Amino acid sequence: MLDVWIRPKWEDFLISDVKAAVVQAWLRGVPRKPKTKGHLKALMHRLFEKAMLWELSPVDRNPMELVHVKGISKRIKLPIVLTVEQCLALIALLPDPYKTMVIFAICTGCRVSEILAMRWSRINFKRGTMMVTVKAVNGRVGRLKTEYSADELPLDPEFAAVLKSWKARCPDSIGDWVFPSPVTDRCYHASPIQQDYIRPAGEKLELEHVGWHTFRHTYRSWLDATGAPLGVQQKLLRHAHIGTTMQYGNAMMESKRDANSKVVQMALRPVPQQARA
Repeated sequence: MLDVWIRPKWEDFLISDVKAAVVQAWLRGVPRKPKTKGHLKALMHRLFEKAMLWELSPVDRNPMELVHVKGISKRIKLPIVLTVEQCLALIALLPDPYKTMVIFAICTGCRVSEILAMRWSRINFKRGTMMVTVKAVNGRVGRLKTEYSADELPLDPEFAAVLKSWKARCPDSIGDWVFPSPVTDRCYHASPIQQDYIRPAGEKLELEHVGWHTFRHTYRSWLDATGAPLGVQQKLLRHAHIGTTMQYGNAMMESKRDANSKVVQMALRPVPQQARA
């Protein structure tokens, strides 16, 4: 974002000349979705905060607080949430290692970047836990999205059995990767797997736009259906703010139907004879 958008536009400006109205007009002209524009605004906000911290600018109200990005809080489309049947059917259409990757995603809610960077040394079968510490994006391993993303997660025994089965077949790698690429001996790239395997499998089941993030949304929705407290869901998804967790997924139709039926039964319950009198 710095190299592609911010520096080309603002590197020759003095800090005092970067006005809120000018930034807002610039963002309107950036040919990207509102979410990306929101990230650009947030980064600009951070730069001004650092400028004040380092005494490059007077300590005052951050001008980026005045910048409004239209549509940033509006969801473009509802997230896709798979039913149990749809998920099982999708998994059955995938070959390994992609099948095990998707099972990993739906059983843990981990981001695909975290799954691709997982090492066997981070999985403790004896204790039934695993540590999420790094991510892999386009084959490059780096720090996680936020400090809240790094955490120890539970390892269910049935899912552990799936991983043990894969470990017995998994090629050895120098990096001790759970999913080493046979081409590079490093981490896979997520996009080709989504385009070449996950999307086509979804289309065979008449499910459009199924992708890696579908499984994270589905995981949260399934947690909700089990009655898991929202605080526990936040910790499992490793969100910094519980509001982010609430934006993930959607209620399962069975859960919505059951809750709605209980209200209908209350509303249409026969009125006692005494109450009528």
